[in-house]
Amino acid sequence: MSPTDPYSGDIFGGHARSRTPDYPLVPAEPGLVVEVRGDGFVGAVTGFEKTYDGDFIRLEDRRGREQLYKLRRGGFMVDGSIVTLVRHVPRREPERSNSGSRRVSNVQAKVAAPSRIWVEGIHDAAIVEKVWGHDLRVEGVVVEYLEGLDNLPVRLAEFGPGPGRRIGVLADHLVEGSKESRLTRSLGPDVAVTGHPYIDIWAAVKPERLGLRAWPEVPYGEDWKTGVCRRVGWSNPKEGWHRVYGAVNSFRDLDHTLIGAVERLVDFVTNHDLSKEDALA
Repeated sequence: MSPTDPYSGDIFGGHARSRTPDYPLVPAEPGLVVEVRGDGFVGAVTGFEKTYDGDFIRLEDRRGREQLYKLRRGGFMVDGSIVTLVRHVPRREPERSNSGSRRVSNVQAKVAAPSRIWVEGIHDAAIVEKVWGHDLRVEGVVVEYLEGLDNLPVRLAEFGPGPGRRIGVLADHLVEGSKESRLTRSLGPDVAVTGHPYIDIWAAVKPERLGLRAWPEVPYGEDWKTGVCRRVGWSNPKEGWHRVYGAVNSFRDLDHTLIGAVERLVDFVTNHDLSKEDALA
């Protein structure tokens, strides 16, 4: 199994019993060293992830290898004793949000502001929301799925951008000379477009977060996601997306080109005194 296979934590699939032992509940605090009863993996807790398949913890061993394991009753050992790990809830919120900005405490999200951030791809929108969602909710800015740049002219005509009513657009594969770059020219002072150079948002996630040395090369004309899954041993793009999304916990898991692109849009739609030229500089 691969180092980041979430299913490698499915260690107790035996027959149901009428009675199950009670094991001590131990919060999975970061840095706690545990042993996985199913395969003997020993590592320190480095994170927690809530997925469609339940709650998982991320463990890292002394060689730097990482594994995801599902939180199961009696699934782990601490100091030689069988325990049930539970999610660790810190007493205080982290000082910084996933995007790296200072987290504001005891502040309710603002009512939705007139300005918006539109994201070209649905996976792009999910990652932007996961990393920057706290900051944007504080500012009252909504992230919306654009469903492709071809829809941009119609959506802009419906929205009617203007002073105090800005649109920031995040585009895939925004490189000079591409169709995407041609579609985003001459959009006026209240519409700003940024993007990353990758053909797909997956590639903006650091490959080492998924146990890869690098994203594989996929020949032109072959579906990129399908080609990646075939070359790294993932069953299909659905599994690949769950792995990619699960590997992103903060801005540190992303390439700098995507970070910069989103940060410029956030500045543009939240600070109306900032000109488009200054925001994109």
